[in-house]
Amino acid sequence: MASPSAVTRLAGRLARPHLPRRTVRLRLTLLYGSLFLASGTVLLAITYALMRHAVTGPMVKNFTPLPGDASAPSPGRPPGKSHTVELLPAELQRALEHQRAEALNQLLINSGIALALMSVISVVLGWIVAGRVLSRLRTIIAAAQDISATDLHRRLALDGPADELKTLGDTIDGLLSRLEASFQAQRQFVANASHELRTPLTRQRALGQVALSDPMATVQSLREAHEQILTAGAHQERLIEALLTLTRGHAGIEVRHAFDLAQLTQEVVHARRAEAHRRGVTIRPSFGAALAAGHRPLAERLVANLVDNALCYNTAPGWVQVETGTDHGHAVLTVSNSGPVVAPDAVERLFQPFQRLGSARTDRPDGLGLGLSIVQAIATAHDATITTTPRAGGGLTVAVTFPPVHCAWTGR
Repeated sequence: MASPSAVTRLAGRLARPHLPRRTVRLRLTLLYGSLFLASGTVLLAITYALMRHAVTGPMVKNFTPLPGDASAPSPGRPPGKSHTVELLPAELQRALEHQRAEALNQLLINSGIALALMSVISVVLGWIVAGRVLSRLRTIIAAAQDISATDLHRRLALDGPADELKTLGDTIDGLLSRLEASFQAQRQFVANASHELRTPLTRQRALGQVALSDPMATVQSLREAHEQILTAGAHQERLIEALLTLTRGHAGIEVRHAFDLAQLTQEVVHARRAEAHRRGVTIRPSFGAALAAGHRPLAERLVANLVDNALCYNTAPGWVQVETGTDHGHAVLTVSNSGPVVAPDAVERLFQPFQRLGSARTDRPDGLGLGLSIVQAIATAHDATITTTPRAGGGLTVAVTFPPVHCAWTGR
């Protein structure tokens, strides 16, 4: 026996008729038909009113006696004055009025039938025209549904006139291009990160196995092996910390606070003077007033990575110039350094994860290949722009321009 709830659901389905899905084509067809019906009704009403005004009323004529007319004036009407004369007797006048009313009524009926017939025809034509207009849209939908993450190289490539649908197709093609580049970069990043994380683990395991398999191992050799294992572990920790910082930079900033970019940069430079002296590099600071807004720890990491990159990829004796200032309300950080020559077409690669250029930028024990990638992510999170220019004598000039403080506050 069916439960009361099942009976209730069945009764509800029977009571509600199945309505067709309100597609765009159906809505356009109804719109076309409604507009035609409304305009036809207004036209029919105007035509009927004009026709009714033209044929109604008694058939009369204004008559003015001429001077010397022998016809006697009617009683009570002065001679020579204009007066109206009925052309038909009263019975014929009533018959004519009845005939006019019948004609107007027949005109209204025939016009209504014609309007209904043309409304049906307009709905059919509207359905056909809407289908032809939306045919390219259905092509876009079918192609977009068929494209998956594994074949983002496909494109819609719509042809036809340069209308809104063509613009929509080109926009989707551009979006697919950006998605393809993003997915490719993500896959490359995962592969590089896996390789970079596996290298210290492999080294640690090899060092441990060699130390354990040595039958003549001494305390000194075991100590050296453990020190090398700890060094590889520290490298792995720095890599993981850099990856976490990169992820945090990509996540964006929810709350922004004002900070002194000049003071922050001065602290970073002061902490790296000993390292610069060890490398034979001279730091040339120039700290002008620069007020920015954002996440101060992330901004400190941005400055530190730029200075560390300038120190790491330098030549002795070399120099690093660090400047802060304000340009039209924008806080600007500029880091320039001497060093190996960088080709202009290779600058973009420097901001990709795990990318190093040339022999001078490879095999660095103190470099992870993530420094400038983290700089790019943190700058994007702060809505800042980065301008990188290779120097003719070698090295780079990197300028980071932060948005004005009031724009940074109101933009979040």
